[in-house]
Amino acid sequence: MPRDLDLGDRTKALEQLGVNRLAHAAIVGVVKGVLPETEAGLLVGSRQWPLLAHRMDRIRDQGGTGLLAAYLARLGSDTTWKEGPSSTTVGRLVDATLHSLTTPPSTPAATASRVSVSPTAARSRSTTTAAAAAPGQQAPTEAAVPAHRQQSAPARGAGRTR
Repeated sequence: MPRDLDLGDRTKALEQLGVNRLAHAAIVGVVKGVLPETEAGLLVGSRQWPLLAHRMDRIRDQGGTGLLAAYLARLGSDTTWKEGPSSTTVGRLVDATLHSLTTPPSTPAATASRVSVSPTAARSRSTTTAAAAAPGQQAPTEAAVPAHRQQSAPARGAGRTR
């Protein structure tokens, strides 16, 4: 990124980021093909557009406009960015666009943010006791504390006064 990048001057910012006019026109065409006209105008008119256009241009250079359209297709199907106050729609749209550009198109948007957890690792880090999980027994009244966190003796100097 150029140090003197000014997002206020769109033409200069696009030029500094290496997005030429033909590439920009192609990118805008893909965005207009994926989003309705109003939302496409909001996205292209946003302050962060030169940065998004630069990322889109890199994707388009790697795999053509079809690959870029595949990345952006989630914006049409996952419309959670439309939910909320209209005053923040542009910010949510920019965030959703960035997410769709940074997640491969073969990965569904809903599962892309999920983290898989090993059940064994989860049990080893659990603070519940075996007695709590056993059916028919009364649950403990105190929260389970890992052995390395249990206090075995009063703190040094506790209770002393001068």
